[in-house]
Amino acid sequence: MKRFRKLRTDERMRSFVRENNISVSDLIYPIFVCDGENVKQEIESMPDICRYSLDRLPEELDRVQEAKIPVVLLFGIPEYKDEKGSMAYDDNGITQRAIRLIRQSYPELLVIADVCLCEYTSHGHCGLICDGEILNDETLPLLSKAAVSLAKAGADIIAPSDMMDGRVAAIRTALDENGFKSVPVMSYSAKFASGYYGPFRDAAGSAPAFGDRRSYQMDPADGRQAMCEIEDDLSEGADMIIIKPAMAYADILTKARGRFFVPLVAYNVSGEYAMVKAAAQNGWIDEKRIVLENMLCLKRAGADRIITYHALDIAKWLNE
Repeated sequence: MKRFRKLRTDERMRSFVRENNISVSDLIYPIFVCDGENVKQEIESMPDICRYSLDRLPEELDRVQEAKIPVVLLFGIPEYKDEKGSMAYDDNGITQRAIRLIRQSYPELLVIADVCLCEYTSHGHCGLICDGEILNDETLPLLSKAAVSLAKAGADIIAPSDMMDGRVAAIRTALDENGFKSVPVMSYSAKFASGYYGPFRDAAGSAPAFGDRRSYQMDPADGRQAMCEIEDDLSEGADMIIIKPAMAYADILTKARGRFFVPLVAYNVSGEYAMVKAAAQNGWIDEKRIVLENMLCLKRAGADRIITYHALDIAKWLNE
């Protein structure tokens, strides 16, 4: 009889043979920035997560710095929206100004800039529209302009999340032609049309005014197609890959880990965060134990890094 329990006798032994660990350096913390003054507005569906105006943003960045979280992912919420999402590629847009603030006052932080139009369009879709159709090719120049504008502001990494075909190639070309050959692209290659995004849309005010995003985000039923999306983005110049959502799509993460030898990032999305928070607030689960278990499972599945709204809590727990 094999006695596997010999390696589980106490925490010293379990720690010694443990295959995977989570550390603060694995974490990427998403932050919502908005126009206005003296804004720190908690998002009801995402407890402990807030929107910050630029004058209040240092409060959150100080916490990030104190927790030694090395990377932030920025989402901008502009005061003005139009059909073309023009504030996404305005050099004085909210995200561009936030990046410049971070570059000046928190130079050690790595800044990832999300590139999409949904937070900036009046209709809430990720691309231009005509007669109710989301226009793919016509959207690419605008995404490219946004990428260049964000790189010019000081973004370290450009992360296109729109799911338009060909956008990685268009963005890579635009960055190279504008002097940003060294700025890597972290593509949301396997981004599924998921019900787990609801709280994010509350936070970013990005819910579609009509229809949904199923014509461009991936069908949750399709795993093989995710591998094709990743392969294509890499061929177009992506340097890193995001898989989103994380928990319910860990199989996609594992399949990708076995096929691709680039950094893989799992996005532990807003709905996953909100469910854990709600259950913890009701006393139904041990929040710390569940969150750390979730993170370890994503590492075991193949994630190199994890985007998560739990990042500040995780950093605190790991340092206890």
